Amino acid sequence: MSDAAQPVSEDDGPLSPWWIRTILIVMVLGFAGLITVTTLSYQNAPPVPTQVVDARGVAVFSGDDISSGQAVFLKYGLMANGSIWGHGAYLGPDYSAAALHRMGEQTVEAIAQQRYRQFFAALPRSQQAAVQGEATVSLKTNRYDAATATLHFTDPQAATYREQVDFWTAYFREPSRNGGLKANLITDPAELRQFTAFVMWTAWASVAERPGKDYSYTNNFPYDPGVGNLPTSSALLWSASSLMVFLAGIATVLLAFGKFDYLGWITRGHHVHPQLVAGQSSRGQNALVKFFVVVALLFLAQSLVGGAVAHYRADPGSFYGFQLERIFPSNLVRTWHLQMAIFWIATAYVAAALFLGRSLRADEPRWLAGCIHALFAAFALVIGGSLLGEWLGISQLLGRWWFWFGNQGWEYLELGRFWQYLLVAGLFGWFGLLWTLVRPRALARPAVGPIVRMFLIAALAIPVFYVPALFFGAKTNFTVVDTWRFWIIHLWVEGFFEFFATTVVALTFYQLGLTRRNVALRVIYLDAILYFLGGLMGTGHHWYFSGQTNVNMALSALFSVLEVVPLTLLTLDAWDFVRTTRGDCDVCGKAIAIPHKWTFYFLMAVGFWNFVGAGIFGFLINLPIVSYYEVGTQLTPNHGHAAMMGVFGMLAIALMVFVLRQTSDDTRWAGIEKYIRIAFWGTNVGLALMVVMSLFPSGVLQVWDVLQHGYWHARSLDYIGSERSRLIEWLRLPGDLVFILFGALPLVIASIKGYLGMRAAEREHAVRR
Repeated sequence: MSDAAQPVSEDDGPLSPWWIRTILIVMVLGFAGLITVTTLSYQNAPPVPTQVVDARGVAVFSGDDISSGQAVFLKYGLMANGSIWGHGAYLGPDYSAAALHRMGEQTVEAIAQQRYRQFFAALPRSQQAAVQGEATVSLKTNRYDAATATLHFTDPQAATYREQVDFWTAYFREPSRNGGLKANLITDPAELRQFTAFVMWTAWASVAERPGKDYSYTNNFPYDPGVGNLPTSSALLWSASSLMVFLAGIATVLLAFGKFDYLGWITRGHHVHPQLVAGQSSRGQNALVKFFVVVALLFLAQSLVGGAVAHYRADPGSFYGFQLERIFPSNLVRTWHLQMAIFWIATAYVAAALFLGRSLRADEPRWLAGCIHALFAAFALVIGGSLLGEWLGISQLLGRWWFWFGNQGWEYLELGRFWQYLLVAGLFGWFGLLWTLVRPRALARPAVGPIVRMFLIAALAIPVFYVPALFFGAKTNFTVVDTWRFWIIHLWVEGFFEFFATTVVALTFYQLGLTRRNVALRVIYLDAILYFLGGLMGTGHHWYFSGQTNVNMALSALFSVLEVVPLTLLTLDAWDFVRTTRGDCDVCGKAIAIPHKWTFYFLMAVGFWNFVGAGIFGFLINLPIVSYYEVGTQLTPNHGHAAMMGVFGMLAIALMVFVLRQTSDDTRWAGIEKYIRIAFWGTNVGLALMVVMSLFPSGVLQVWDVLQHGYWHARSLDYIGSERSRLIEWLRLPGDLVFILFGALPLVIASIKGYLGMRAAEREHAVRR
């Protein structure tokens, strides 16, 4: 009997319209708040003056120097070396914090000489306190004249600029003292002056008070008591308030789960038998297997360059006796590390979506395989072209075309603008192909329609929310860029990727017969409500200290904590996942052959790392008062590795395993499965070792140094290059080796064996025909 002819049960009938209405209400309110904060970023961004003059009115540098200096910062890939206002890489210093601290030292010494004719260190403590207080008042005073767009520097600030030109000239000279940049990276005097002008502007914005406020443009970030930068009262107030919101959110959702026992992933009390037959795949589905070979190869390459990035922290002067920075400098491998992660995870999602879409149809369009081959070529062009362009761009071989075809320099969005246009076009093309494949009249079982609609909405959001990457250029105000940058990074990762992942898992479970339609729909709706309730306005937790006002801090702190709520609910479904892999039917009690056991294992890993990496480690650093001291320390990549790899990476691997199993018969799967088993333990154990032995302890100690000596010191090369810091970085090596040798490498072998086995099966089938 067909699906349409079956009697409608409680699990097949229409759900309450309030599910959709609630999602729409949450999204409308969330985007209204997000758009409001984004609009305010244009109004409240630290002003870029037309000119900067000293106390006598002599020009120090111009606004064009500041904008051009930001372009120099991007052109040479320096956001993949250090950071501005805590955002960037961790191989080098926070440039703004370093310049700010030196500005404070110059001001203190100048006042000490003027008042007492002595060096500051030689003064008694009472006079030191007086000098320090006067210096703080001087630095906090905002001397920007909005009427003339002129910024007036004090003599110590102007002297700091001149000194900083020499300081950064020396910094770019020696790889062992800058985290592995290419030797003599920047030698052009004009570019060095422009870069210094940009850094000095970011330092000024970090300490000068906003007009009418008692805190700086960056909410007093970075922490540096020597210049009067202390956490604001708002950071403490909204942190405490957010904890109350968090507890209320947890209580509300647990109450709902207690009242409505039908919430959850797995349908209980019905026959659980897979509906998809492993080893039976169509020509179009087979065409998708090569995507996963690329996924595995990119994953291996990303792991290798990730190990190189870690080595640059442990020993930046030498790669086991070889000067690696001559060919692959640290800013290049760090750029590749981020871009490859995005590429292999996104490629896995794209291919798996098409594979699932085809499984929803009874027939296969004749054009499908050809379109998939064309899509593969497009992805290969963007991936290969952009990675090569980043190398050429950072090597300064593209001239004035660096922004378009090379490396834009913005963290996570490094690929050149030309490649971004191609990527957006490719993603929209993918969505068009997916929509054509699963449009309502093409579905084999119309009952799955509501899930498919949510699946398509989630898929459309992926290209749509990459479009903001095209809204800014190399010279756009840094605050405005960071606003749009996290529209992409956060809304992709902690919003629409999460939503898309939920719909993919729901469709997979439905196709495998593990859950009924309405059970899957409820999970999709509930997760959408919870993800968007916290995830939309929660984007602002990245903007606490990047030039936004306290309006953003209040809203984002209160909503950001709600991102953790859906992650805690994963524990309620954990045992159901375990029981599913054991292969017993709830109703008949008979053993069930579970061909997708390792897919479920990787999905369980997703749940574990989602709770640990995104939940525990993410919650740890999201509160404003914690983020104030922590942002840009090793606790950030601790969260990033556990959440990004542990959640989206493990899901991508789960989808890879699902496709490999579906396209392999039992005989061929036996030769593949052993590598999947090794990869499961290798990736999870390796990631756990990275976190436990290196990233987490390193982050805790670095935050402690922030509290003891100030942010500038904890991010300085003196701290990063200290014996203790390098020892902890070396302790990451065992985890990296396990991850690479027993995680990434077996997946490459498994994907190649799966592809070759599929091709052999196609040839055998052609011979039989």
